[in-house]
Amino acid sequence: MKRIPTYAELRERTDGPAGSSWGVFGDDDEYGTLNFLTPERVAAAANCIKRGAVFGLDYPLDAFPGPLRFRDDHEHVLFSIMVTDDGVARRTTELTTMIDDFLDHFYPQGSSHIDSYRHIVHPEHGLYNGGTIDEVVPGSPRLGIGRWAERGIAGRGVLIDVAGYRNSIGRPLDHLASETFGPDTLEEVLAAQGTTLMPGDMVLLRTGCPQHLWDFDDDDESALKTAGLATGVASVSWLWDNQISLIAADNLGVEGTGADDTSEFGEGRAGRLHPQLIPLLGMVLGELWKLDDLAADCEADGVYEFFLTVKPLNLTGGVGSPANATAIK
Repeated sequence: MKRIPTYAELRERTDGPAGSSWGVFGDDDEYGTLNFLTPERVAAAANCIKRGAVFGLDYPLDAFPGPLRFRDDHEHVLFSIMVTDDGVARRTTELTTMIDDFLDHFYPQGSSHIDSYRHIVHPEHGLYNGGTIDEVVPGSPRLGIGRWAERGIAGRGVLIDVAGYRNSIGRPLDHLASETFGPDTLEEVLAAQGTTLMPGDMVLLRTGCPQHLWDFDDDDESALKTAGLATGVASVSWLWDNQISLIAADNLGVEGTGADDTSEFGEGRAGRLHPQLIPLLGMVLGELWKLDDLAADCEADGVYEFFLTVKPLNLTGGVGSPANATAIK
């Protein structure tokens, strides 16, 4: 792989948006930080499989109806196909020997998911690598989730269990205060775990958020306040300079949500991590991942690395997809 510029260098560029990786992987690139997952790094990640312990990292599709009420609850419909005496196949709700089903009001980002590059439009620069909002149409594959499904995502995963570490030192994360933490905390947790990052790693960030979400009634806005990664330059620099290919968390947005949306990047949505990571750097983000069982196993055996696969839906032009993620140790 050619030399990758540092984030500080990207912030100084004048041949493209400052702070962007546009063109770093090619003018037509649609894989962004997944380019850090080289064949050599994927092959090396297979060495993480020692015991054959398998962990599914997706919650049920209906696990979070309250906090994500802006995405309607889906309806699961079962039906049968019956062939009439005249040889015509008809659909019926009377269940017989052949049963099919479909989902109505299915939101691919309603539970554990990853975001495609269509998910966030930078307020000044548009979509990743020069994409435009005009290209975000059904049926067009440009910057859609189907691109990653065709490619496949696999490599070394590393759990950074911030929630577990903070509980162990008697300082639980404060979700109601929308507590944020930066690279210093991440490095502190990695050191406590005895874990070393490598280029191309997929980082899974555990905050203990799901239980926080379930502690509130569906209409309680308090559930939308969650702890997470700080939104400043230091966090973005840490992710890019470590060549992280994917970062996924068990909270609502990777970054902390519900606090004042102001950082070095600006105010409101423009000041958050999503506009910096997705459209500018082409980083892959995942949210609401199921990490508790994996974390318990990592604590038990002291090993926080694993082989990780992520298989999004091959939905042409999709904005997001269930993660369909599996960790193998």
